[in-house]
Amino acid sequence: MKKHNFSAGPCILPQEVMKKAAEAVIELDGSGLSLIEISHRSPAFVEIMETARSLALELLGLNGKGYTALFLQGGASMQFLAIAYNLLEKRAGYVNTGTWSLKAIKEARLFGDIIEVASSQEQNFNFIPKGYEVPAGLDYFHLTSNNTIFGTQLKQFPKVDCPLVCDMSSDIFSRQMDFSQFDLIYAGAQKNMGPAGTTLVVVKDDILGKVSRKIPSMLDYKTHISKDSMFNTPPVFPVYVSMLTMQWLKDLGGIAAIEEINEKKASLIYSEIDLNPVFSGFAAKEDRSNMNATFNITDDTLKETFDKNCKEAGINGINGHRSVGGYRASMYNALSLESVGTLVDIMSELERKG
Repeated sequence: MKKHNFSAGPCILPQEVMKKAAEAVIELDGSGLSLIEISHRSPAFVEIMETARSLALELLGLNGKGYTALFLQGGASMQFLAIAYNLLEKRAGYVNTGTWSLKAIKEARLFGDIIEVASSQEQNFNFIPKGYEVPAGLDYFHLTSNNTIFGTQLKQFPKVDCPLVCDMSSDIFSRQMDFSQFDLIYAGAQKNMGPAGTTLVVVKDDILGKVSRKIPSMLDYKTHISKDSMFNTPPVFPVYVSMLTMQWLKDLGGIAAIEEINEKKASLIYSEIDLNPVFSGFAAKEDRSNMNATFNITDDTLKETFDKNCKEAGINGINGHRSVGGYRASMYNALSLESVGTLVDIMSELERKG
């Protein structure tokens, strides 16, 4: 039976990417060697890394604009620390919109004064704060573009007079915007690019080298830039799969093409949530994420039937995070409109027969 994979991460990947990746694990491009046993210094892998870095900048529209793309290790969580190491001299501002913002704030506070400019914590992060003022004189201002657990997403980004940093782990490459408004973007691969094990960092070169502290080599962006993202042995398989996924997206028509599909998926499920009295949405309507739809069932006596119907239809990974409860349908780039339609049909049927 076909599975409809709504998992929040690691995420669904395009089937053609999975097939190519599987073949490469056995033998890479007729080389007689596996992708995961060749030297990371070999011409074959150097080309893979360079292609991946180039595709990232191309898809984001940042080629030739003074940015460098890096594929690093340690997950987005390592970047909470690395960003502060590289950019925080005295104080920085953060908007607290959920679990990952809280973790980023905690790490940054080890290095300097962190101002929580705005927060939605009092309402369990079910909305995006608005109307706040960003203080002057910050070393940088940090946002999380999409909050996977709570199903909220920033629709607009503030203009600031300092470097703008954004965690895009769960909506990278999913929607069009002017990415040059950001000075540093980071994203764990496992939400929209590839398997866990690598993290994309896209940094504007001229914001680096301005802090007075000594930075450990592995956390210094300038070190990784000088070594073309291969200062140490890179995670070859996640980088390769990320490259394939970005190529798949480019062939599809880029971010503009996938955004149109993502809008259709989000519209389909949110329309059902709003029209079906059996379900209620968690996130404020104006802040709903196109990547992660969070919702609850309004009649607990129907939960067992709904769960059973979902399982029989091959729907996987829609249990909500323990912080929110209910359900969460993660609709990353590779999830088909057909899969969302299958879930919506089950939701609709529950109302008819409930």
